[in-house]
Amino acid sequence: MRSRWKLEDDGKPMTQPATDKPPYRVPSMAEINALPWNGYKVASTFSGCGGSCLGYRMAGFRVVWANEFVPAARDTYKANHTDSILDARDIRKIHPQEILDAIGMESGELDILDGSPPCASFSTAGKREKGWGKVKAYSDTKQRTDDLFFEYVKILQGLKPKCFVAENVSGLVKGTAKGMFLEILAALKASGYRVKCKVLDAQWLGVPQMRQRTIFVGVREDLGLDPVHPKPLPYRYSVRDALPWITRIEAKADKMIGSDRPAFAVQASDGKRTTTTLKNTAIGTVEAETDISRFAIGREWDKIKPGEQSDKYFSLTKPALDAPCPCVTQTAGKVQSAAGIVHPTEKRKFTIAELKRICAFPDDFILTGTYAQQWERLGRAVPPVMMRSVAETIRDEIFAKVA
Repeated sequence: MRSRWKLEDDGKPMTQPATDKPPYRVPSMAEINALPWNGYKVASTFSGCGGSCLGYRMAGFRVVWANEFVPAARDTYKANHTDSILDARDIRKIHPQEILDAIGMESGELDILDGSPPCASFSTAGKREKGWGKVKAYSDTKQRTDDLFFEYVKILQGLKPKCFVAENVSGLVKGTAKGMFLEILAALKASGYRVKCKVLDAQWLGVPQMRQRTIFVGVREDLGLDPVHPKPLPYRYSVRDALPWITRIEAKADKMIGSDRPAFAVQASDGKRTTTTLKNTAIGTVEAETDISRFAIGREWDKIKPGEQSDKYFSLTKPALDAPCPCVTQTAGKVQSAAGIVHPTEKRKFTIAELKRICAFPDDFILTGTYAQQWERLGRAVPPVMMRSVAETIRDEIFAKVA
């Protein structure tokens, strides 16, 4: 018998024939910006580079206010979301009335409050409860993170939006974090909302990546409607769908090339750093930082096949070409010190352009900072296409009924 707090789980759907699966494509920023406004407004907390915000925009919502504390993430957000107010303060210093004053609304008028409180304290890959209550390094800053969900609740209680969406890692409902999950769920319900929570996997929502996330959806009690989550698609996208130029691989000298694209062309080298480009392909420049041949994980790369994980280095994985990519973690862009996901057919990490496709971002989405910082932005973000599914479900199954 299920315990009372256990999450609902739709399981994996039956697959459809390949002919029923539309080609993988994420709309461009220009296409997204040209979408008509659906009349609903969103305020976003812990906005990062704007993955969730972009998902809402894909569904026709307007993000009127956002908050991000990390400077590097803020730079990327501003480069892509020019029409939102961006508050740079620590959320602990923000009063709900300040948000309402900034967007010119009264408490209860906002449609959705969105938020992805930092999840490092609950991730199964981290130290979890050993770090609770402590100030630790987080991205390019230092802060305590295990209490930030309750800062989100404070904002929720002050804004009283019609709905809210809160996202976190699946580790929030595992092990010792279950107690914290129960406290968060109780606080959200006590704020005057009907609340449901599910662990959703991005691979069943149009993203070519296995990425499980805990998604809370709340509907204000006076609306008289229950929360809803998107239903899984009957198909998944693979690494090959996202990066179609990776086809049959043949070895030629020291190169591994796809049969349907040109080989690497060396553009510049100073003996220490080489930049290569792929001519006439969608991925453009191959950053020198992707090279793993100089490190131990490069030697290990030779020993594993696509679809296999290293027994020696934690999380070092070659994705299978015909399956979704394993979860992209935020630290794996630090090539020398972190293993993580590597390219399946070339001895390197994915380029940022390739990674954008795997994380369901537009090809023309602007990322600022170093290679490692850009990787981190994508690794921390909610895939926009995943959040689009959540937003469309709320739009069509809740707001349409309220109107």
